[in-house]
Amino acid sequence: MIDESSMRAWVEAYERAWRTAGTDHLSELFTTDATYQMAPFQEPHRGLDAIRVLWSAERAGPDEEFEMDFDIVAVDDPRAVVRVEVRYGRPHPQRFRDLWVLEFAPDGRCRAFEEWPFTPERPAPHHVP
Repeated sequence: MIDESSMRAWVEAYERAWRTAGTDHLSELFTTDATYQMAPFQEPHRGLDAIRVLWSAERAGPDEEFEMDFDIVAVDDPRAVVRVEVRYGRPHPQRFRDLWVLEFAPDGRCRAFEEWPFTPERPAPHHVP
């Protein structure tokens, strides 16, 4: 069952995995058939092997300089929404504020990860009906 405590533990494990060399820990976080969507309307990466390739391509390595804060916005088992702020350091300083929309399998691993990333340089577009 997903609750606020298990969500907090999952996000902390996600951050540890991102800071760790390799992708061995991903099987603890994601189901083998999980989807990982990096932005709304993007085609998701499908399956743990595709997520491993994605992480290898996206990360600078275990020494990547960043700080990460998060707040649990909502939990309604099996889904959760998390607001994440990440500040990357050298060599390419960047800041992101994301919403993660997550769906979990009964074993507590994520089966659907959907990211809504925003940066100060590319804020959300204004829509006028």
